[in-house]
Amino acid sequence: MVVVLTLLLSACSIYEPTGGAGGSGKIRVAVVPKAIGFDFWEQVRIGAECAGATDTDINLHWDGVTSEEDVSGQQNLLQDLLAQGVDGLVYAATDARALAEVSKTAQQQNTRVVNLDSGTDPQPRGVPVYATNNVEAARKGTALLAEQLGDAGDVAYIEFQPGTSTNELRGRGFELGLAEHPGLTLVARQSSQSDYNTALQVTQDILTANPRLKGIYAGNEPSVLGAAEAVRQAGKAGQIKIVGWDSSEGQIDALRDGVITGLIAQNPFEMGYGAVRSVIGKIRGSGESEPNTDTGSMLITKQNLESPEIQKILHPSCADPPQ
Repeated sequence: MVVVLTLLLSACSIYEPTGGAGGSGKIRVAVVPKAIGFDFWEQVRIGAECAGATDTDINLHWDGVTSEEDVSGQQNLLQDLLAQGVDGLVYAATDARALAEVSKTAQQQNTRVVNLDSGTDPQPRGVPVYATNNVEAARKGTALLAEQLGDAGDVAYIEFQPGTSTNELRGRGFELGLAEHPGLTLVARQSSQSDYNTALQVTQDILTANPRLKGIYAGNEPSVLGAAEAVRQAGKAGQIKIVGWDSSEGQIDALRDGVITGLIAQNPFEMGYGAVRSVIGKIRGSGESEPNTDTGSMLITKQNLESPEIQKILHPSCADPPQ
């Protein structure tokens, strides 16, 4: 049997009349990440497409804004999709409070909603979140940094997008980790605004102001990469330990080079796959009381990078998806 996945490429496309669970048309599911163009969200897309391809009645729409700071742009995109009459909406909220109204509107018009990576505040009843347990993963990442520093030294935190639930949860986990390792002293906390160049600049400023800095915890891909480049340019690669989130190709290369010393790898494939399967189940009349789902995480170091478990996370496939 040939499985056909129709992937619409523009948010401006006009859908056919909604089929829904009982209509004659295909089920339309829109998936909107925080931003397109990042390795993490590409992995989410692969998972979402794999989930959609398991059902011949699904039309999957993937689109997003180009910056995680573009909250109003994401709001407008999601509202346009709802106006076009999608049956299911899967999205990662760029701002927890600002996007809460979108989920409420969707529910009012009987569109099934599932969040991935980041939910809203408040999180509506019946809208599950497929995401990493950010607090616990951040706590473990901080423990890894402490281990690499011998439980002592000045550290800095490069957060990414204040106001998003993901940023706040990762900050909470980092703070819990610091409390467990009192020999670490937080001397600076700056935001990258999820931008590589901003992360580079703020890290350079932190290095100048804190010549005794020993470690950096960074909250997402652009933050990690910008911090790593600042440390590299300062000639302190390997001297300043860097532990941060995500596992893009550039981050893995820096890990191999010893500039980054640890990564908190999520399972974006499973986020996309699980969230799309969930919303399809809701449309078909099941899964209404489904709880939030932890999609898992792993700590990557140079020592375990080539293990089969890590490689499966880094290079997922529909035929052999990471669990």
